[in-house]
Amino acid sequence: MIERLCDAWSNSAMVRAFLTAALVLLLAACGRDGGLEPFAESRTPASLAPRFYPPEGWAWGYIGVGDKPLQRYGVASTRRVPTATVVIVPGYGETAEVWFETASDLIARGCTVWILDRAGQGGSGRYVPPRDLGFTPSFDPEVATLRELVRVVVRPSPEAPLILLTQSDGAVVALSAVRSGLKVDGVFASTPQLADPPSTRMLGPVKRASAPPAGWKGWSRESPDDLAAGRTHDAWRGQVGHAWMTANPDLRLSGPSLGWNKAFEAASRLLEPGASQVRTPVMMLNPSKRAALLCAQLPHCAITTAPGAHGAVHLEADAWRKPWLSAVDSFIQGRIDATATISADAARP
Repeated sequence: MIERLCDAWSNSAMVRAFLTAALVLLLAACGRDGGLEPFAESRTPASLAPRFYPPEGWAWGYIGVGDKPLQRYGVASTRRVPTATVVIVPGYGETAEVWFETASDLIARGCTVWILDRAGQGGSGRYVPPRDLGFTPSFDPEVATLRELVRVVVRPSPEAPLILLTQSDGAVVALSAVRSGLKVDGVFASTPQLADPPSTRMLGPVKRASAPPAGWKGWSRESPDDLAAGRTHDAWRGQVGHAWMTANPDLRLSGPSLGWNKAFEAASRLLEPGASQVRTPVMMLNPSKRAALLCAQLPHCAITTAPGAHGAVHLEADAWRKPWLSAVDSFIQGRIDATATISADAARP
């Protein structure tokens, strides 16, 4: 009798253990491609060429401000003493992984390169489900996070200038951070975009801020890559972002929510009145009309062009990308020379 009871207890314990394990696996599966937590250590897609792989020595980390979701960042450096520090702020929908080729190029030129995933995008934590809906209640938290990343984590050396390299609406985050006190030596804004003022009221009640706009569709394998979306002419670079999202469900992102659009518009509008406070040298390449108007208000802003290039010049065909990379390199070198001059003047008795 005791033996039968022991057998029954043993069997029921095994069943409970099996059910518990199954529940854990189910919850883990639910967390993937749908959870709100940050995500690092992405799986490299087998379809990509080595030039799109993580730079040698690449490492991930998280940073956050207050109770907001953590943002993911990554970093790698040259083996020699770095000549400059570059912090990349991507545009909407881009993961840090999309910038690996550019990061490797800059590291080969002697830079330390950091990439900060945007709030609610890439490997950063999400504010609301579904995970592939772009949402942030305001650009203020990621502006604050960028400042904290530089102050607490990057901690740039006075001998190596600090450059912000931005893409599209990432310029709004970078320039807002500089306007609010972030000390950098230069900002290179690639195809910078400011939001156009809405023609009608964008949102109803606040509770609808995290809602997708009409016609919004979640990310799928059939979603267009950057070539099909018209952001590049290059078939190979055009598939990079889509390949990373295919291999890593937690990186997936589709179109922005109503709240993200409102936050972008608000941050763009607030940036313009304080333009004269941005004393940092700024270079804009192929700016939008509203970004060009902002450049005219900045004390030290210049515009350069890449005629015929699509919006993601860092992913463009070599006919456009090589001149773009040369322009970035020249801008960084100019800041290196300026820093060296200041240091030499300070050293004179």
